[in-house]
Amino acid sequence: MPGSARPWLLHSRSLWPGVALPLLIMLAATFVSEHYGGPQLLYALLFGLAFHFLHQDERCRPGIEFCAKTLLRIGVALLGARITLSQIGQLGVGPLATAVLGIASTIALGAWLARRFGLKADFGLLCGAAVSICGASAALAVAAVMPKSEENERYTLLTVVGVTGLSTLAMVVFPLLAKGWRLDDTGAGIFLGGTIHDVAQVVGAGLMMSHETGDIAVIVKLFRVTLLVPVVAALAWYWRRNSSSGHGDAVKRAPLLPFFLLGFMALVLANSLGVVTPRLNDALSQMSRACLVIAISALGIKTSLEALVKLGWRPMVLMVVETLWLVAVFVVYLCAFR
Repeated sequence: MPGSARPWLLHSRSLWPGVALPLLIMLAATFVSEHYGGPQLLYALLFGLAFHFLHQDERCRPGIEFCAKTLLRIGVALLGARITLSQIGQLGVGPLATAVLGIASTIALGAWLARRFGLKADFGLLCGAAVSICGASAALAVAAVMPKSEENERYTLLTVVGVTGLSTLAMVVFPLLAKGWRLDDTGAGIFLGGTIHDVAQVVGAGLMMSHETGDIAVIVKLFRVTLLVPVVAALAWYWRRNSSSGHGDAVKRAPLLPFFLLGFMALVLANSLGVVTPRLNDALSQMSRACLVIAISALGIKTSLEALVKLGWRPMVLMVVETLWLVAVFVVYLCAFR
């Protein structure tokens, strides 16, 4: 065996014990979700929390860290295979501008309210991005460029739990609101795609009303996912510059535009040019989902449930207020311009 291959082989062997557990949790979460319903990511997180004690095992820790960091970035990058520029162009200026306004104002509101609630502004930025862009996936993408600390990891897990629960609730409640407000298929699609957090719940809510509503909702949602790139890049720049606030070298080492975002943009461009075939698109989407579920399993393993509970009720209230604000932004647009 060539000498250069030996370090790689030894490294992969050291990762396997820690990778096997999140992989097993991903399979269990998928089984429960498919057979009994409910959000796959939330199941993965809760199962992972039950195995927190294994993060203290020196044999498991390297693989768990690999899943929580490297696989997380790969999963976010592969999300780009679901989006084309032509899908975005079909929406028109109004919904796109409203989505941009909703995301920017929700993130700003999150940072402002976090300080008023006695929380770190970083947490407000994190959950603001999760609420306004694409739920748990956005939370994980932002967490990848956040300053590394145990507190921020707990906040990431809490954000995933909160935004997943809110997204599931919104999938049930928001179609009822759209019907009560007598929105047409297009208006309902814009409302659902612009306000529900996770992609899967957007699809479910849209199809509850009609196929046309579902199609429009998914396009609006995917445009919000596209905005993950500039948002994460801007937050990485902010934390990179904010070394005086105590983030230290972790901020200085963070790249201004992480490689996983470059991969995301490359896949969007490739998909728009027709390079990504439908079969490859499906495969990449499934790979992305698998990587994100494994990553959230690993984050659950890394997190102490006791420490999570100590964060209190304020973070959840913050996410609820941000969700209501995003709803208000789209309701104003639909009332004023449609």
